[in-house]
Amino acid sequence: MIRARLSGAAAALALAAALTCGCAPGSPSDPAPGSPSDPAPGGPPRPCPAVLAEARRAVGLAQRATPWDGPRTGPRAVPGRSVVYVAATMTNPGVAGAASAVTAAARGIGWDVRVIDGQGTPAGVRAALGQAVALRPSGIVIGGFDPGSVAQQVREANRAGITLVGWHATRAPGPSADPKLFANVTTRVEDVARIAAYWIIARSGGDAGVVLFTDSSIPFAERKARLIQRTLLGCSGVRLLSYENIPLPDAGTRTPQEVSSLLARFGERWTYSAAINDLYFADAAPALRAAGLPGGGAPYAIGAGDGDPSAFERVRTRQYQAATVPEPLNAQGYQLVDELNRAFAGAPPSGYVPHVHLTTTDNVDGASSWDPPGYRAAYERIWRP
Repeated sequence: MIRARLSGAAAALALAAALTCGCAPGSPSDPAPGSPSDPAPGGPPRPCPAVLAEARRAVGLAQRATPWDGPRTGPRAVPGRSVVYVAATMTNPGVAGAASAVTAAARGIGWDVRVIDGQGTPAGVRAALGQAVALRPSGIVIGGFDPGSVAQQVREANRAGITLVGWHATRAPGPSADPKLFANVTTRVEDVARIAAYWIIARSGGDAGVVLFTDSSIPFAERKARLIQRTLLGCSGVRLLSYENIPLPDAGTRTPQEVSSLLARFGERWTYSAAINDLYFADAAPALRAAGLPGGGAPYAIGAGDGDPSAFERVRTRQYQAATVPEPLNAQGYQLVDELNRAFAGAPPSGYVPHVHLTTTDNVDGASSWDPPGYRAAYERIWRP
């Protein structure tokens, strides 16, 4: 069992937050009367009023259903191309969702598509990408793993003239020089981490005991978790009870045991959970249910990615998850194909970065994914005017 405790640096940050009382910029936003974050009349003051006001403002904006605002122009579809999507593991719903969308978009313009599963292990991912390079496709999608962990295979692809694009492959969206990627498609990790932490601060009124789940073997995921941690500790009333490092491929076996241990350690002090992927909450549910905890009660959970259909179902039915910060997986699949097409046509990357969105029990309605309206028709007009 791997458990990373709060580091000295994080403890110092928590102390600094307590001394400054969360003086982040933001304009006041009064909650609805009787909301869960309202203190009792005559009760103690909120611990971080400025952060709380900014969190409520940001959460309100992120819950709005804004239409897709990506590119409207670009090269027509280049015919006769082939693409291989190399998945970190198809057991990760976000990776699988992006793979499905890439397949649909690419086949829609007549490209050959193949998906190769890395099976969630370093050796499996290396073998999968090596197999993809050996096929000599026009392009390869690096689906949800660090290209630095497969540097030899990336260099082989570059030497062979194979265009590489990534989905959640590097820290930032857009092109990458080292490793060489034409584009990396993702929301900004800073935005996703911030809104996940802000949801906890806003809903708790700045008074929460949080367990944070991550996979430290993935640099993108670890950075996201550290950003969530930093934002949470900007409010002096938030306590980070535990920082749990559970590799995503091991989540199914290790998360239930770890959750049982956390319940024994923290009891009612554990009021909120955050995770770098919704998958942890599917695996946590059996342990929480066995402990007799209601699905709609504490610890209230938010996933900072990826927003697959099972996460939406848990949020809608209040089954041990209350919110998710979903990636627009279908739209990102189309963007991956569009970025490849731009590379094939000799055009520059689109530069588009999706906006962050927040889905909660209040706005989930009947949705099974975050699908901003307009992207499919826009890309089809670009490719087939």
